[in-house]
Amino acid sequence: MTANKQPKHLRKAMAKWAEQRGDLYAPTCPSRGVLEHVTSRWGVLVLVALLEGTHRFSELRRKVAGVSEKMLAQTLHALEEDGFVLREVYPVIPPRVDYSLTPMGEEVARHIEVLTDWIEENMPRIFAARAQHVPRESEPKKAPARSY
Repeated sequence: MTANKQPKHLRKAMAKWAEQRGDLYAPTCPSRGVLEHVTSRWGVLVLVALLEGTHRFSELRRKVAGVSEKMLAQTLHALEEDGFVLREVYPVIPPRVDYSLTPMGEEVARHIEVLTDWIEENMPRIFAARAQHVPRESEPKKAPARSY
């Protein structure tokens, strides 16, 4: 949705935030939505995959194993709206669409890549911590609610 097609109240709210730093702790700050797009399971994997270069939709789907077409499309759309992903459509038959990172997308993806590398490198420590974890006692079961 382009800025001109957005409802007036949404344009006003975006204009309010456009010139100031985000505040993730503020419940109405749009930065929360951006954080959700970037740090979702699929957002993280798509951003890191695109660090390798331009990919077509089917290539990304294979690379990001387990993602459905619908979730990949939604993730790419959200990251494109936020300015992190560039979607290029070529007027050929069959249609060709390429996805790549914008400069801002590459910047955020590099930050995410540090986190994903840390997780992969520290899996032995994480598994050791899980093995030592003592589960909490289950809360007592509540009696089923009666239906009258």
